[in-house]
Amino acid sequence: MTTPQKLSILLVDDEQRFRQGLRSLLSFYSESNSLLLEIVGEAASPEQALQLALKEHPNLILLDMELAGGDGISVLLNLKKNSYNGKVLVLSAHQEDDWIFRAMQVGASGYVYKNRLATQLCEAITTVIKSEIYLPLEVASGFFRHFQAYSESCLQASQKLHLTEREQEVLHWLTEGSSNEEIAKHLYVTVATVKAHLTSIFEKLKVTSRTQAIVTALKLGLIQVS
Repeated sequence: MTTPQKLSILLVDDEQRFRQGLRSLLSFYSESNSLLLEIVGEAASPEQALQLALKEHPNLILLDMELAGGDGISVLLNLKKNSYNGKVLVLSAHQEDDWIFRAMQVGASGYVYKNRLATQLCEAITTVIKSEIYLPLEVASGFFRHFQAYSESCLQASQKLHLTEREQEVLHWLTEGSSNEEIAKHLYVTVATVKAHLTSIFEKLKVTSRTQAIVTALKLGLIQVS
C-alpha cells in the first residue's frame, strides 16, 4: 500500500464562506484520494497571503484574483520577487481573457473558474503539483485569444516606442527589481549610463518613476515576467 502524498495548502480568498467550502471540498479529496491535503493557513488580503506563504512555505496556494485591498496579480508578483518555489492555482470568478492571461503571465500554474470547482479542482491540483499547467478547454480558449492580441500589441508598441536593444535590457532588469548599480553590473556599463537609459525609457513611456515604468511596460507587452 502506497503512502498518500502529503501536500500543504494555503487558501487565499477574501470570502470566509468560500474558504469554508474549499475546506470541505479538500477534506473530501483527502478522504477519497491518494493525496493527503493539509491546510496550513488562510488569507484574505495580499499582505496576509505573502506573509503566510513566506512563513509556511506551502506546496500549493489556491488564489482568488479579487482580494480585500488588492488582487491576485500583486500576490503572484510578490511571490516571484521573494523566490516562492511552490505552485499557485488560481480559483476565480473572473472569466475575462485578460485576467486569465495576466495570471498565467506572472506565474500561475493553472486557472479554474469558481463555478467549475466541484468537477475540476481535484484534477487541477494533481496536475499542477506535477509541475504541469492546468488550463481546461474553456480557460485555454480565452488564454490563447488574449495571447494572439498580446503578441500583436507587443509588436506594435515596440515599433511605436522605438526602444533600443539596450533600453529593453535595462527595462528587463528593472522589472527584476535590480538597482541601478546591479543593472550596471549585469550589462557591464557604468551607473551613469544606466541612468541615461532610464531617463530615455521614462520619456518614451511617459512615466516619472520606476514603478510606473514597470506597470506601463507590462501593460504594453514590452516585457514578460519569467
